[in-house]
Amino acid sequence: MATFFEVRIANEERTYAAQAAQVALDLVDKLESHLSRFRANSEITQIAQLLPGQQMRLSEPTFACLEVARRIELATLGAFSVTAAALQTQVSLPKWNLLSENSSIECESGKLLFDLGAIGKGFALDRMAEILCNWDCPAYLLVAGGSSILAGEPPSDAQGWSCGLGEDNASHRFMLTHTSLSGSGIAVKGNHILNPRTGQPALRTNRAWVLADTAAESDALSTACMVLNEPEMEDVLAQDSSWLFLLEDGESARSIGSRALPPQG
Repeated sequence: MATFFEVRIANEERTYAAQAAQVALDLVDKLESHLSRFRANSEITQIAQLLPGQQMRLSEPTFACLEVARRIELATLGAFSVTAAALQTQVSLPKWNLLSENSSIECESGKLLFDLGAIGKGFALDRMAEILCNWDCPAYLLVAGGSSILAGEPPSDAQGWSCGLGEDNASHRFMLTHTSLSGSGIAVKGNHILNPRTGQPALRTNRAWVLADTAAESDALSTACMVLNEPEMEDVLAQDSSWLFLLEDGESARSIGSRALPPQG
C-alpha cells in the first residue's frame, strides 16, 4: 500500500501486546496481495482484465472493500470513485456491479482500472482493529501513513488518544476514542486527486479531514471532500450524522456536520 503502518496498544502485558500487533501487521501484507494494483497476481489486477459481460469471483476482503467503496461512491454523488484514474485513458468511467449471491464482480462496460489507494489503508485499519479485539486488546491506536488514524478504547490513564491535524500533526489536536480520522490534501503529492465526475484534478487546495466510525469511511470521504463543494457536503452529511467534515481555512479548521468534535488535547 506504499505506506507505513503503526500499531500502539495500551493496558496490556508487553510481550502479549507485541504478538497481537505483529498479527495485525501481518494482515496488511495479506490484504495488499488482494487489493494492490501494483501486484501482478492481485485480484484488483485480475479485475482489470475483465471484458464487458464477464464476471469474477472475489475473496471476502476484496468484495467487502468494494462494497464500502460503492456505498461511499453513491453517498458522495460520485465525488469518490475507485475507478477515477480510468478517465486518464477512457472517455467515461467504467461500469461494474457487485453480485452478492456469489461474491462476484461483473464488468458492465469499459476497462475496470481500480485504484484503492483512497480507501485501502482505511479498510486495512478496520480489519487490523478486528484482530486486536479478537486478541482482547481493545485499547489501541492504528496509523496508516500519518493520514489515516483509527482509535479504540483509550489508555487507562487518558481520556483518549492524542492525535493532531495538519502536516506536522501539531495543530488542532483531539483526544480520539472509538473513531477514525483521515485527511487528504495536495501539499505533499501535488494535484494527484482526480474529480471522477470531470476527469480533472480536484479544485480544493486546502486539506480536508473526516471523522467517521470506520477508517474505510473516513479515508474515502476525505478524498471526496477534495471534490465536493460545501452545499454538496451538506447533502452528503444529511445521509449520515456519524460523519464530520473538517476543512482547513488558513491556520484554522472549521467543521461541517452535526457530529460533536472530540475533546481537544
